[in-house]
Amino acid sequence: MSSRTWSVSELLSGLRDRAERSGRRLIDLGQGAPVDPTPELVTAELAAAADWPGYPPAQGIEEVRTAYCRWAARRWGTHLSATDVVTTVGSKEFIATLPWLMGLSRSDLVAIPELAYPTYAAGAHLAGCRVVATPPDIGALDAIRPRLLWLNTPGNPTGESLTAVQLTEIVAWARERGITVVSDECYIELTPPGPPATSILSPEVNGGRFDNLVAVHSLSKRSNMAGYRIGFASGDPKFLAQLQQSRRDAGLIAAGPIQRAAVKALADDDHVFRLQQQYAERRAVLRTGLTAVGWQVQHSEAGLFIWATAGESDAKTSARLADLGILVAPGGFYGSTGDQHVRLSLTASLTDLVEVGARLLAAEQ
Repeated sequence: MSSRTWSVSELLSGLRDRAERSGRRLIDLGQGAPVDPTPELVTAELAAAADWPGYPPAQGIEEVRTAYCRWAARRWGTHLSATDVVTTVGSKEFIATLPWLMGLSRSDLVAIPELAYPTYAAGAHLAGCRVVATPPDIGALDAIRPRLLWLNTPGNPTGESLTAVQLTEIVAWARERGITVVSDECYIELTPPGPPATSILSPEVNGGRFDNLVAVHSLSKRSNMAGYRIGFASGDPKFLAQLQQSRRDAGLIAAGPIQRAAVKALADDDHVFRLQQQYAERRAVLRTGLTAVGWQVQHSEAGLFIWATAGESDAKTSARLADLGILVAPGGFYGSTGDQHVRLSLTASLTDLVEVGARLLAAEQ
């Protein structure tokens, strides 16, 4: 399975039907939609800000952009100003529309991660661009010279984080060639408790400058706010300013009450640390269950997923799991090099993740 033209829901529909026919209680590890509650401080602020009859600024209210700058400073010592930040209607909206808003066309090449969820390619195709999937390797990138280079760290589906050395090399290479690098970091706080993963916003990576660089962040995963549709793009102020008129004209504006709720989410670290601990526990349980039956878990250090292989095709593994009542995403959907892997989401209870391991073990006996 290598097509990226389907949606995940379309891809999983047949497997879901098979899992439901298994006679077992369905355990859905196929999609990465948060299932845990949105923090109460966020829902309370949303209710308090509900009376908002006018339009919010297209760039975002100053309070939420300032809160984002303070969050980035706490995480990486980054010195952003509010003018370096744009609010988005979730991160996917920005990813899907960016090539079009940049004015790219069929003569332009967009580089996406070798293994990636499909919105990078979909956005490039909507603008008529050519697309190439590549590892974040300077040698490979130098051979193609894209106009736009997408990074995803920690990555979906693999959970692999790019190191400071890798990011620094890519930033230097791109600046020398005038290439725009956009780093999708929507999973960057879903790491084990401790120091955060490195961002392209980190001064050690960019030298304290944001030219040619944009970071994309989201509250969907780090604050269980996927239904709120709120995210942020930050970095090169000239680049972001050029996008703003088109974004305003297209109505790509986050709702005002949701921006107010986002201020509370960005200012509070405690709920994020609790979520990190929760996902770390789930990750350990699922990893143990998979390795107990001989699976290999690769990368999977961060994010919402386990990336694993049973040493067979993704179609065979996903069907075999569906017969056990377990729904997972075949890895080939994310790129041809993933066709012997499956992606398993951590958005399930500990009880369900323990049950996954038990069903696999029983099937081996």
